[in-house]
Amino acid sequence: MSANRVSRVSNSDERIAILQQQLAQAQKLTAIGELASTVTHEFNNVLMTIINYAKMGLRHKDEATREKAFEKILAAGERAATITNSVLGMARNRSDSFEPTDLAAIIKETLVLLERELRKYRVSVDLQIHPAPPANAIGNQIQQILLNLLINARQAMSDGGRIFIGLSHDAVSDTVDLSVRDTGSGIPADKLPRIFDPFFSTKKGPDDSGKGGTGLGCQLAGTSSSTIAGGSAWKALWAWERALP
Repeated sequence: MSANRVSRVSNSDERIAILQQQLAQAQKLTAIGELASTVTHEFNNVLMTIINYAKMGLRHKDEATREKAFEKILAAGERAATITNSVLGMARNRSDSFEPTDLAAIIKETLVLLERELRKYRVSVDLQIHPAPPANAIGNQIQQILLNLLINARQAMSDGGRIFIGLSHDAVSDTVDLSVRDTGSGIPADKLPRIFDPFFSTKKGPDDSGKGGTGLGCQLAGTSSSTIAGGSAWKALWAWERALP
């Protein structure tokens, strides 16, 4: 192979690496942007609860009414703290390297961020979290994948449905297994070969919540998973090595 050809191949590899980094950054920004409206609405609901019960406590002087108002304000404040901790949890998972990762915590934080949206569209979650050791994984990437899958699942169930999330430890292979499936309409068989292609989407664009249609969600999942789709349900399964003590 000539020196010029070697140089061209090397330059091409460098450009591909740069494009891959830019795509990963676009995926991160997409996930954060899609969450912004959901978290904002959730915080607005919490603030309205606090304001309304504070007004009630000021209007009524009897102890029973004021105690009820304080209880509601406390509950709303605790809800706000839960949301904040979930957002901070997502911000903390910024490492691009493999490290011991608590997948159960990431699942719970992700569900808090999407709780209002899932409830609005009548989507219930069947959560089966079994005891599992930390996994050797990239926490930020896992949370992005979960967000994308849950949003896609919700969009595939316009009349409501169920999402099943499972976490377990396979003692035989010593892996931590995470699975996600839903009761949505599934993906047409002729589209399956392309679902992991960057910017390919079966949607016409964002829905009324402003989410979806970028063609980046499944592509990110495909870089880290073994995925099976078909019939009326979608199932994604990942297995990570257990983090060494």
